[in-house]
Amino acid sequence: MNFEETEEQTLIRVSVRKLCSDFPDGYWEQHDREGRFPQSFFDSMAAAGWIGIAMPERYGGAGRGIQEAAIVLEEVAASGAAMNGATSVHLSIFGMHPIVRHGSDALRERYLPEVASGRLQVAFGVTEPDAGSDTTAIDTFARREGDHYLVRGRKVWTTKAMESQRVLLLVRTTPKERVKRKTEGLTLLFAELQKPQVHIAPIPKLGRNAVRTCEVVYDDLPVALSDRVGEEGEGFRYLLDGLNAERILIAAEAIGIGRAALRRAVAYANERVVFGRPIGKNQGIAFPLAEACTRLDAAELMVRKAGWLLDNNLPCGAEANMAKWLAAEAGFFAADSALQAHGGFGYAREYHVERYWREARLMKLAPISQEMILNYISEHVLQLPRSY
Repeated sequence: MNFEETEEQTLIRVSVRKLCSDFPDGYWEQHDREGRFPQSFFDSMAAAGWIGIAMPERYGGAGRGIQEAAIVLEEVAASGAAMNGATSVHLSIFGMHPIVRHGSDALRERYLPEVASGRLQVAFGVTEPDAGSDTTAIDTFARREGDHYLVRGRKVWTTKAMESQRVLLLVRTTPKERVKRKTEGLTLLFAELQKPQVHIAPIPKLGRNAVRTCEVVYDDLPVALSDRVGEEGEGFRYLLDGLNAERILIAAEAIGIGRAALRRAVAYANERVVFGRPIGKNQGIAFPLAEACTRLDAAELMVRKAGWLLDNNLPCGAEANMAKWLAAEAGFFAADSALQAHGGFGYAREYHVERYWREARLMKLAPISQEMILNYISEHVLQLPRSY
């Protein structure tokens, strides 16, 4: 068992860390406060080739695995960019996986190089107001009309909808009452977003405000058959193919936020003097930070294991889910401990830990809740009866 990074992986880590150093905490605080997309950061990541890290080389990517993509996103988050930085790029990094795996040659040739280069921004449209985690209950419907579909329905939590030209959109193409299994009749489309038939409204939210998340209403949006991913009715299966990779990369980002928070907390605990001594001398401050470090290191081991399994085409459903659960808990614990260590100043924007805290909390909810992960572990690992 070898826990040492390869020379290439270390080079990736150092290179991304250097790029991110050009975008300090003040950059992210301002963009979060103003609700402004970090376009200059996105462009720099694209120019350096990091957007296409996990895409095939024939489509302009670097052809690397999830382990390398996880390093990129962990370093982005750990720089202080947190989820504002990671979310601006991670949909482009792994969101195109269903097209890589199941799209036609023409679809891949047309869009993957554009995404890898950063010229094409993409969003992901799955969740609906009345469906939530029950993806098979979606109602957004695509009616076939000759050589195209007409899409009608409403999605929520579509991140980057304001900036993206295209959306990977899950729709129903067969009514629910006409399918034998609820996972049937769902289709994946690569649809245009900035069209008159699409109405986009940002959702006011707690954190990660530099990257807006939106409600999107589709009012008979035409989508060409050539922009369908794979076969009609197989969209749910295609969607599942990318879930393990998504869990692993989200976990890496959660660890990154925790590292950023811990770094600031340790610096503050060494500098802040109360009653004639640095507050880091007090076990009430030191112990939570030591525990945060321990939790982050433990979660990182599961992220690495899950990434290695996926890159070697081995089953990794349990490990990917466990990695996300552990990292989300560890990242938020570190952010919360950092805020507490700062005392009242932890609540002030100028110290940045309140931003880390707001963004780390998201990881316990999205893209899947901690409770749904425990459902998976209960059923698929412990073989307990399904609870829902």
